[in-house]
Amino acid sequence: IDSHARHLQTVNYLASTGRPAIVIAGGGMCSSGRIVNYLKRMLADQRHNVLFTGYQAKGTPGAAIQKYAPSGGFVELEGERCMIHAGVSTLGGYSAHADQKDLLNFVSGMSEWPEEIRLVHGEVPARKALARELLSLYRAQNRVVDVLVPTGAEPLVRS
Repeated sequence: IDSHARHLQTVNYLASTGRPAIVIAGGGMCSSGRIVNYLKRMLADQRHNVLFTGYQAKGTPGAAIQKYAPSGGFVELEGERCMIHAGVSTLGGYSAHADQKDLLNFVSGMSEWPEEIRLVHGEVPARKALARELLSLYRAQNRVVDVLVPTGAEPLVRS
């Protein structure tokens, strides 16, 4: 769908007809983009099903949909309360992001290892765990690194 007008027309058609369709719509944590239009029109209809294949961070609409769907709750989308009657399923293990091992391999595969690494994505416990692993990796190779938390604070630890 190559225009916003066509997109909205498709959303309205699918919502009003109830015809079977598979919609693949990216939108991170369901907080912006075309996915929001689909969700606003279709979450309240039990004929529909939302399938998550990626991680939904706490505090995002995607996480709220996952949390409140079993109880028939609601989610706020663009300031609008949307009831959740559609089925909601999650397939774990699918992500476009590298995992901890991949990130450690990325750093250790560099011809010149960085002397400073800033961890700015993910939840705090995961960032702290990755920071510990990075520090351990550097220590094992007798290298020095500053690993900074996303607040820009002092290095977590200097090896």
